[in-house]
Amino acid sequence: MDRKYWVPALERADLILTAISRKPGEHKMTDLCDETGINKSSMFSLLRTMETLQWVVKDDREAYALGAGVSYYNTVYNESLKQNTNLVERFLAGSAQSVRVIGETFQLSVLDRDEIIYLAKQEGPSLVRLESSPGMRFPAHATAMGKMMLALLPDGELIRRYSGKTLTAVTSHTLTDWAEFTAALSEIREAGYAVDREEIIQGISCVAAPILDAAGNAVAAVSTTMLQHAFADKQEAAVREVIELARKLSL
Repeated sequence: MDRKYWVPALERADLILTAISRKPGEHKMTDLCDETGINKSSMFSLLRTMETLQWVVKDDREAYALGAGVSYYNTVYNESLKQNTNLVERFLAGSAQSVRVIGETFQLSVLDRDEIIYLAKQEGPSLVRLESSPGMRFPAHATAMGKMMLALLPDGELIRRYSGKTLTAVTSHTLTDWAEFTAALSEIREAGYAVDREEIIQGISCVAAPILDAAGNAVAAVSTTMLQHAFADKQEAAVREVIELARKLSL
């Protein structure tokens, strides 16, 4: 990361939390100073703030342990992992039929800032193997799944994620003009599905639909991907199938 945007106070807080987590209830303030290299004045202010936020707690011996605030974040994180794991399992079970219908690969992803993260893939019978393994990231604006989820962001959130309105070209087909891009998102929002025509990989096209939670928010997206010449023949069926799969996976 560019150090220009680095926040030293957060780095020091991380050092403190790491030290406490390794030996809960054993470190007093002077011990934390010795282990982290943070001076006493800064350490005092940081610990007081972290106590107020319930990130740390101090016992009768004035030794520190992690607090309920950190436990809350951990609980939310673990719940998120469970939800993603459950979604992956349901995707793998449900997409098998979709692969049989379309004869192409289906994928699942979530949106992270201005990128998508692949969670799972159900391979089709095509001899072409896509580089989209779980954990891989791609720029959201150049992918069907990314555009689908960006189109459904709350008002103001899109511009927050693209404050400079800068869209990098991945291929010659990638939309890079901000006005054209936002117009495309409006059409996607209206249609309920998104298409990527060689925008992320030359010669490859993709169609995606959103997975919605109970409140109607897009929590993930599914897509099917194929060679451009196959897409020309299968587009209508692919759109129907990916929308139906997304509907089944939505809550």
